[in-house]
Amino acid sequence: MTTLVAGRNLARLRRKPIPPPLRLVGGLALLIVIGTLLLLLPISSTRPLTLMEALFTAASALSVTGLSIITPVQDLSPVGQILLMLLIQVGGVGFMVVAVIIFRLLGRRISFTDRIALSDSLGLLSPAAIVTLTRRVLITVVTIEAIGAMLLYLHWRTDPRLSEGQAFFYAMFHAVSAFCNAGFDLFTGTPGFENGIPRDSITLFIMGTLILTGGLGIPVIADLISYASEHKLSLHTRITLIVVILLVGIGTFGLWLSEGFDADGTLHGQSLDRQLIVTTFQSISARTAGFSGMDSFEALTPASQLLLITLMFIGCAPASMGGGITTGTFAVLSISLWSYARGLPTAQFAGRSLATGMVRRAAAVLTISLFVVLFASWLIVATHDATLDQVVFEVVSAFATCGLTLGFTSKLNTFGQLIIIAVMFWGRLGALTIITAIARQSTTPQPITYPEEQILIG
Repeated sequence: MTTLVAGRNLARLRRKPIPPPLRLVGGLALLIVIGTLLLLLPISSTRPLTLMEALFTAASALSVTGLSIITPVQDLSPVGQILLMLLIQVGGVGFMVVAVIIFRLLGRRISFTDRIALSDSLGLLSPAAIVTLTRRVLITVVTIEAIGAMLLYLHWRTDPRLSEGQAFFYAMFHAVSAFCNAGFDLFTGTPGFENGIPRDSITLFIMGTLILTGGLGIPVIADLISYASEHKLSLHTRITLIVVILLVGIGTFGLWLSEGFDADGTLHGQSLDRQLIVTTFQSISARTAGFSGMDSFEALTPASQLLLITLMFIGCAPASMGGGITTGTFAVLSISLWSYARGLPTAQFAGRSLATGMVRRAAAVLTISLFVVLFASWLIVATHDATLDQVVFEVVSAFATCGLTLGFTSKLNTFGQLIIIAVMFWGRLGALTIITAIARQSTTPQPITYPEEQILIG
């Protein structure tokens, strides 16, 4: 009898589905392990990579960050570079999207739990028609990247420093890296490109457009595509576009003041139109892409460093290729603060009230994110001989899955590399996904309501 009961309990446990947040955390961790093992293969590198080099590179690619302790064009073989591009692509579109496409190709049915996990990974409020949307998302991503790759190839093929084959592959690689907001580049280490990616105006315009589009998020891109037929935009899309325009504008103006107008700035002395092109690109890239548009990025003024840290911390839109607390969290908290200052009972914007639960989620994201950044920064400062500005910049860059660095990544010891890997992992999945996966939320109603009591705040 005891054996029968135990057998039934075991069968019940086997039938119990894995919660969606845990699927996302476990899936990304598994992909990082697989990516690490593939990079360790002799065919993937020009020299034997250490375990930490492979692990750091795989984690950075799948979290679409771009921080690196190797030089990809020198340390990875052509096969390894293609593998790196594929890891970036999977990390950008989300492994749940890839999994659903594979299941459909194999003729497998997509379970309801898989649909919930997929809708969570895409930042959707409802799993309705999720498979159809997934197909559209993949087609849209590939189309945008193909157009970007073609434009980059047509521009770079005239560069005498690149062969025809290099121009083609570099265009494809950097279109994927830019749209996925990854920040990896193959120009660093290529003869003739001592400062990394080409910084001519056409290159910056094409890559900046790819970065900006990838940072809008899947729901916004889908909304913009359907605008031609429906002639309306959701509240989320409208808020996202407003916040993005404001952040890019403020970032451009701030960087121009500190780097172009300031006599000590890295852009001082250049023409105004060149200054605006570079600062606009850097403002866009800082919100999680990680490409540097300036030749002397490590020589940025303290004002520019602080501004970039702020832009990186806010990051991109929810369900986009980037990280940070997201523009959605920033917008909800700003709207809530403004509504409170006006004495309104709820957070209100454009004739709509934001749910109280949404404001609580935004406050939770901000609180957890600040704790992660501060704790990780303290751990690295305590174990490295580095200045606080270098460490905070590096940690926020990892948290925002950005990839910008002040030259500190290569100076990390093994412990520091593990901390940055953990922060990149956290930044890619988001605070609430990981916390929900760790802490089991109660689904039963609370039978007791406790009396309220006031405490002093502010």
